[in-house]
Amino acid sequence: MVSPGALLAAIDGVGADRRRGGFSRHVFDDAERQLREWFVEQAERRGLRVTTDRNANIWAWWGEPGDDAVVTGSHLDSVPGGGAFDGPLGVVSSLSAVDLLQERGFRPRRPLAVVVFAEEEGGRFGVPCLGSRLLAGTIDADRARALRDPSGVTFAEAMSAAGADPSLVGRDEEALRRIGQFVELHVEQGRGLIDLDRPVAVASSILSHGRWRFRFSGQGNHAGATLLADRRDPMLPAAELVVAARRAAGSVADGRATVGRLVPTPGGTNVIASTVDVWLDARSPQDAGTRSMVADLTGAAHELAAAEGCEVEVVEESYGDTVHFDAAFRDQLSGLLDGAPALATGAGHDAGVLAAEVPTAMLFVRNPTGISHAPEEHAEDDDCTEGAHALARVLEHLAG
Repeated sequence: MVSPGALLAAIDGVGADRRRGGFSRHVFDDAERQLREWFVEQAERRGLRVTTDRNANIWAWWGEPGDDAVVTGSHLDSVPGGGAFDGPLGVVSSLSAVDLLQERGFRPRRPLAVVVFAEEEGGRFGVPCLGSRLLAGTIDADRARALRDPSGVTFAEAMSAAGADPSLVGRDEEALRRIGQFVELHVEQGRGLIDLDRPVAVASSILSHGRWRFRFSGQGNHAGATLLADRRDPMLPAAELVVAARRAAGSVADGRATVGRLVPTPGGTNVIASTVDVWLDARSPQDAGTRSMVADLTGAAHELAAAEGCEVEVVEESYGDTVHFDAAFRDQLSGLLDGAPALATGAGHDAGVLAAEVPTAMLFVRNPTGISHAPEEHAEDDDCTEGAHALARVLEHLAG
């Protein structure tokens, strides 16, 4: 078996972000293209048959593709300046698990595949889990084609430049029919396992979560020549919304509200902005809690904008309700893995998107600090190897 650590080392440096630290790997950019090519080469080296579906997801089949398949995998893209493990650990662990099974002489009785989903983080086009959402038809195809990256390039244009046909994107009945069960391995995004002193867990649920864009519009003007009384500065309500988000999250049990991106236009140091875009990430264990936070913040945004003589537009860019993974499937995997504990997660995943369509489950590998979506994200080599062995055990049981 080639260990997950060795496979991750092979792609270290691809998409390294010198400004932010960590990695910036976004769908159809040069770094993501290199990783796609690397994955195809690794899959073919193991005798897997590689195809790419109409939504830019890559499938590597052990044997002939077919219905009721056991599918595993994750994603290769990252958030801006993300860590080395979020996404790629699930992909390389799948390859390592295939190595283990092939070394044992295992021959699957059910079709078995490793999948790499496109644009899971939404780092380029703003919608997370875009490849799996398109596959499942939970995002409108026309809307997806029209999504724009920060440079103004549409998803359709980027897809065409990568040699794919954007007219084909959308719900893929054939691909969905082929997924009998889906198991995604992922680095833990939290510190539950370090406290439990266990290397691997199974997922119980995913918090409801979404992204909203607040666009505050005012009057662009000169920073020195414009009196304070004459200003309609959208940066003020935007800044107050950031603080309001923290207060709103504190009013909901286990709520989380984050502003990680704020973009003023035109963005000059000595210029009063004409517009300010603020992206809100809101999450809680229940749909009602998340919706309540966003409703409160929307009302506050309108009041804050009006007080500065500005306007605000609020757009929901993505949303996913609370996901409870199939309890029987979860318990089956826990039993296979010596009673691995069940943990909830606040992070979204492709497995969560697919859960409404097919039986899905997740394995988490211990993260000693709990840090994720940052360069400090980490998992020990021994724990990664333990995760690959756990995944191989699951695949052998399900496909054997």
